[in-house]
Amino acid sequence: MPITAQVRPLLTHRRPLVAGLALALAAGAQAQDLMLEEVIVTAQKRAESLQDVPISVSAVSGDKLVEANISNLEALTTYVPNFSMNQSGISNNITIRGVSSGINPGFEQSTGMYVDNIYYGRGQLARSPLFDLERIEVLRGPQPILFGKNSIAGAVSMVTAKPTQTFEGSVTALYETEEERQDYRVVLSGPLTDTLSGRLSLMYRDVEGPYTNTVTGDDEKQEEEMVYRGSLLWEPTQQLSVWAKYEHSDFDDNGRNVELTQSIVREDLAGTGQGTDYITALDNFVGLANGVLGLQPPVTYTGSDGELNRVRGGNSDFHDNQSDVFVLKVDYDLGGLTLTSTTGYLEYEFQQDCDCDFTSATIFNALQDEAFEQFSQEIRVTSPGGETLDYIAGLYYQTNELDFEDSINVMDNSLLRLLNPAFSNIRTRRFADQESDMWAAFAQVTWNISDTFRLVLGGRYSEEEKTATKSQVHFGPDDQPTPATDPTGQTPNVLWGLNPLFGAFSIEPYDTISGKRKEEEFNPLVTLQWDATDDMMLYATYVEGFKAGGFDIRSNGHPDPNVVNAQNLGRGLDIVGVFEFEDESAESFEVGAKMGIGDTAELNIAAFYTEYTNLQTSQFDGVLGFNVRNAGEAEISGVEMDGRWLVTQGLTLSAAVAYLDFEYTDFKNNQCYFGQQVLDPGAVQPDGVTCDATGKRKEYTPEWTGSLIADYVMPLGDSLELRTTLDLNYSDSYTYNPTLDPRSEQDSFTKVNLRVAVGAPSGQWELAFVGQNLTDEDVVIYGGEAPLAGTLTGGTGMAYYKFLDRPATYALQGTYRF
Repeated sequence: MPITAQVRPLLTHRRPLVAGLALALAAGAQAQDLMLEEVIVTAQKRAESLQDVPISVSAVSGDKLVEANISNLEALTTYVPNFSMNQSGISNNITIRGVSSGINPGFEQSTGMYVDNIYYGRGQLARSPLFDLERIEVLRGPQPILFGKNSIAGAVSMVTAKPTQTFEGSVTALYETEEERQDYRVVLSGPLTDTLSGRLSLMYRDVEGPYTNTVTGDDEKQEEEMVYRGSLLWEPTQQLSVWAKYEHSDFDDNGRNVELTQSIVREDLAGTGQGTDYITALDNFVGLANGVLGLQPPVTYTGSDGELNRVRGGNSDFHDNQSDVFVLKVDYDLGGLTLTSTTGYLEYEFQQDCDCDFTSATIFNALQDEAFEQFSQEIRVTSPGGETLDYIAGLYYQTNELDFEDSINVMDNSLLRLLNPAFSNIRTRRFADQESDMWAAFAQVTWNISDTFRLVLGGRYSEEEKTATKSQVHFGPDDQPTPATDPTGQTPNVLWGLNPLFGAFSIEPYDTISGKRKEEEFNPLVTLQWDATDDMMLYATYVEGFKAGGFDIRSNGHPDPNVVNAQNLGRGLDIVGVFEFEDESAESFEVGAKMGIGDTAELNIAAFYTEYTNLQTSQFDGVLGFNVRNAGEAEISGVEMDGRWLVTQGLTLSAAVAYLDFEYTDFKNNQCYFGQQVLDPGAVQPDGVTCDATGKRKEYTPEWTGSLIADYVMPLGDSLELRTTLDLNYSDSYTYNPTLDPRSEQDSFTKVNLRVAVGAPSGQWELAFVGQNLTDEDVVIYGGEAPLAGTLTGGTGMAYYKFLDRPATYALQGTYRF
């Protein structure tokens, strides 16, 4: 684990020798006067040595983020075991220890994300660019007390760099050859008056992408990001500190890193001549539409080779995002106690066009428009520390509002005209909004029973109220809304207007529905710490986590089974959706040890066991929609180990390994994967569309993950320095499809990253080569069954879309500091 966060020499926590390995390491350390630098984190809202924190934590410094070209959370996951972030066609998911939220705009992330103590709960905010940070801390396991809001899987805490008391600045530029990536960053910081200092940070990033789009001829996915951040620090007295930050981000994509592969005939039909794979079916349908029937306008289609080779067909996907954040933090010393007020306001808007059939054929596209606003206020008091009782206590308030709209659009040259000529210039739109108000009171007290024993007790009480509305409306070729049912009552609902057409895709129109939820919860924490020796701390923790329920915004049917406005006539099934889902909860036990080995090495171990109840999951409906379901129960256990060793002057080794065991102990309503009704009939439930996943692992739960990092600094004469970093990052195989389709498995892989830099020993300038994924591993970060594939093949064939991580890249990076 790359625990190279903000550091200072280990002066206050010099670790005496322990037996065996410690003696050997210390002997070499004394000969060279070596001392491992200490990692400082704020995982418990205090500045502490990482070795004193009774939590499984990974901390990555701002310098490491720049050097490794980590510009988003997705890139960070390579360096943190049991942690992943994945972008799908319509959502973003953060996973810690196998727990994530899934696809639905009604979800908040199971992993709480915080930037300067401001909660970033929306999945869309996980795509925000990272730059000019002091550090990122990843806390694994439920974090309900000090972080609170829905951090049931863990928390990601990001700390931006603050204004400095002396003038400093830097300019960094990077150019990468394979994706034609350009990255420019400028930072200026320093005093403005005797009591006021400021910091200005700018970033611009542009990427052409490694994919070739056969429809547009463009390289994809193209990314353009621009961020500017300004902050002021006012310290008029020794007791008062006021820090304010404003940040604006634009991060836009054109195209996607996705392609259609693995076109198959259902296994029981293979070789019988009775089935058709999806790509063959598409070829046949397009040939019939354009060559035989001569439909006008013709269907746009460039074919598909079905190979995983970063060649795709797509029709003008885009993803545009704008966000604004304001933070005001006030610290006041009350004569030992510190009173802290943190006020935050954030808003974002994004629009996207997803060619979500994932083919080069003109079938349909999905537009999405989302706007979000949030205000939060936290007031807390912190004791000075070092007393018999140390404590942190506070109050928290948050309110937010979400406005959401999406649509499925069938164009005038859609291939769907073969099924029905009326599939031309029609669309169905979903309108939803959600408001939330919550408040919480929290406290965490550390009782220093003796010099070696500490008892930590924590609790958080919270109340949250949510309200939501949603409707589904069909629009005809005249772009006018049509009623959900025949106003005269003469036509059966399932045959009225556009209902039979969109019903074929399990989309049902309905008038506005509304709901209201209120939840109250208390979460306790108990931790016992024991300094077994001067250089070994042992801890045991019991904690309960909670994630609020909410409202399903993505489901395509009315939640009341008695309301039948449309049917999937081809399947002979009513369309029953979901609107409200329940809260999920967790009970977690963790034991760990943090050990210093002389002055030159550290070793940390954590073992955990967590039980989740009513785990919130998002299930693909097999056509175009997703339904939120509460899985019954899941058990998760594992072990995490990490360590550092200062081998010699200039050479540091860091390593981490994690073992994860995930099992659904009760999950009978998982979405069936393609053909499961035939291939595994014993798992099929009475409704015919859900299957029992009890006993199975969740997606994104590799059994083993690990990393090994070597940092070496060597002088080149008096005026130059060679800095080399080699990273090896391993992941065991895992399933990436939420349906748990056994065909959707990522093989195990090892990524190799290398950075070689030459610069001034003072760090004033540096020129570096940065190579990432040098083994050119093809890593699928998300995937699933192609929408409409089952429909267009009559249920006999399928193809799978797959989102790929970046290929091997090679970049030059230059930095000048002043």
